[in-house]
Amino acid sequence: MTSTAHRVQGLNNDEVAADWPAIDAAEVAWLARRYPVLDADSALHWHSPRPLSAAALVEGSRGRVFIKRHHRSVRSAACLQEEHRFIAHLDAAGVPVVKVLPTAGGDSAIEHGPWTYELHSPGVGDDLYRDAASWTLLTDIARARSAGRMLARLHQAAASYQVPQRSTHVLVARDELIRAAAPISALEAGLPDRPGLARYLARIPWQAQLRRDVLPWHAGLAARLSAEPPLWAHNDWHVSNLLWRGDDVSTVLDFGLASPTSALFDLATAIERNAVAWLELERGHEAVRIDIALALLDGYREVLPLSATRLHLLADLLPMVHFDFALSEVEYFEGITGSTANADVAWYPFMLGHAAWFASAPGQALLQALHAAA
Repeated sequence: MTSTAHRVQGLNNDEVAADWPAIDAAEVAWLARRYPVLDADSALHWHSPRPLSAAALVEGSRGRVFIKRHHRSVRSAACLQEEHRFIAHLDAAGVPVVKVLPTAGGDSAIEHGPWTYELHSPGVGDDLYRDAASWTLLTDIARARSAGRMLARLHQAAASYQVPQRSTHVLVARDELIRAAAPISALEAGLPDRPGLARYLARIPWQAQLRRDVLPWHAGLAARLSAEPPLWAHNDWHVSNLLWRGDDVSTVLDFGLASPTSALFDLATAIERNAVAWLELERGHEAVRIDIALALLDGYREVLPLSATRLHLLADLLPMVHFDFALSEVEYFEGITGSTANADVAWYPFMLGHAAWFASAPGQALLQALHAAA
């Protein structure tokens, strides 16, 4: 399932053929008949290089609009509306998020053939990292503090959003398996409902691999996480999902991975996403920016203080925070795009490799610095 005419970022920061065709003028014309924000003059301006969906900026007489298109096996309109309701809640609470733009009938997502579409405002601010790779480091201390402060503001607003879990596991960050006392048993129980993931795992000694590389980090976590209340969270707090005015975050983008996890899960994800150059681990200690991790943490604590107990839990959660999402990526690549090669990347260097890295000297240095901040 590839579109050779459109090139996107691969899993190794290389350029590869897209799994999904680029949004074209015919689609924009179809959408213009349904979305008041578009018109006959709306024309494609830029295509996103992100690989897991198709997205584009459109320019017209009514301004710039961001269009995102998903395959319906990844996101139905109902599933997207779960994200949109969370965005609307945050917007009403004063968090600077992108605006979801409705159809003439008031729907926030629309299906057409095999596709599901959503339209957003472009947001306010500079998209400094628009073309950055997924694991690009945040290198500016002031911006890291700002990102931490904004994440805490989002958590304050999300505390009053009491809505059940997402309806899908596909390309969503969840934490049920991390919270489970026996993650392997919990995963096995869910495999009948996840055939793509089950098919992949049936070919490998996954239980033994998890017990060796990942689950040693899980010891004692489930009991400690029971005190962490579920919280709807962004779950992909990477610098490329933020717009900027100077050193300050001005808009929060891309809630595709959002779900009820916890505040510490979201903060650990922010550290994982922004402070470690995962595709350059051969650089050793230079591949980790402990100062960025601590700046994110400092900014967060300016708004929401964290007890020493919770800071220790944050550090201990970090080697496991990718667990559910790595499985979600395996499921997506094996079950939807049909790429076992990409599923292998999600399993070996992502699922197993990320956890194993924390036993290395650079990984230990990061964990020790977080513990020392308590």
